[in-house]
Amino acid sequence: MIIRTDETFDIDTPSGRMRLHVFRPVAEGRYPGIVLFSEIYQVTAPIRRLAAMVAGQGYVVAVPEVYHEYEPAGTVLAYDRAGTDRGNELKYTKPLAAYDHDARAAVSWLVDDCTACSGQVGTLGVCLGGHLAFRAAFDARVRAAACFYATDIHCASLGAGKHDDTLERMSGIGGEVMMVWGRQDPHVPFAGRQLIRERMEQAGLRYEWHEFNAQHAFLRDEGPRYDAALFLQSMDMARALFHRNLT
Repeated sequence: MIIRTDETFDIDTPSGRMRLHVFRPVAEGRYPGIVLFSEIYQVTAPIRRLAAMVAGQGYVVAVPEVYHEYEPAGTVLAYDRAGTDRGNELKYTKPLAAYDHDARAAVSWLVDDCTACSGQVGTLGVCLGGHLAFRAAFDARVRAAACFYATDIHCASLGAGKHDDTLERMSGIGGEVMMVWGRQDPHVPFAGRQLIRERMEQAGLRYEWHEFNAQHAFLRDEGPRYDAALFLQSMDMARALFHRNLT
């Protein structure tokens, strides 16, 4: 499906204007919407290619700049030590409530303001974005969430003060969730993954769970950890999840 990849929209949030990068089919029509949450580096080239892959399956994909309060619009952090340090610094500077109202604002834009969106919305995220995609599903309008190697859930450390409430709020998720992990990911060890799954069971969530022999960031198509075969498999799994719930 031929898509557009050149659109941006600046939307209001309680903490200021936030830029959305939008990827959507060129063909006229109304398509389900996906909010895609990035890694700590914001909307990098690999994130743009991931968004294009999803949009090409027949979705309107909105990618927010997660650090819009702290960096000028359009800022992309590099995949190097300086970029990593800055991304991690901001991850623990931004208040937890700001992450949540950003997610609600992005969902609201798709539902209320995007004429190409059908009103059916899911989320997808990687790394930091995996956690944000999960938390976004606290919003009843989110019918499905695909969360890849989501950091900080098991140790409840997202946001300023490093004390989030994701584990405690899981029962508030009504949509279907897909969790995908790399078994060789040092950021989420076995015990952490087990804790998350136990809490999801206790909360009675509808979910699917996948663990692969893979490193952290195995979807990122730059660098030595990229696994092309798992990328394609993961995209098929996400497409099936969204098709079940959004079409």
